[in-house]
Amino acid sequence: MAYEDLLSGLIELHVLYHAAEEEVFGLGLMAELKRHGYRISPGTLYPLLHRLMHRGYLTARMVAMGRTRRRLYRATPKGRKAIIAVRHHVRELFGELQEGSRARPRRPP
Repeated sequence: MAYEDLLSGLIELHVLYHAAEEEVFGLGLMAELKRHGYRISPGTLYPLLHRLMHRGYLTARMVAMGRTRRRLYRATPKGRKAIIAVRHHVRELFGELQEGSRARPRRPP
């Protein structure tokens, strides 16, 4: 994926947002992210999920699904607070990106 380094934070926010809405699982997240134009491999997604868990934003539980087991992820209270806290910053950035070259650069203070 082009500009993967810049998009990684957006992908984390996207994952956390969905995990705050409902329990999610790896393959389902990959499909959801693909629907939004992100192509992410399991080798990228699962370490991302583990980082979010390690930082306290996600929790996981194992459930039996027939012969297999699936790990379901859910946002913790800290993760839900984080989504609320960054919402303003995302809106502000989105607005500036939408304005594009029409916006005047800000002068340093």
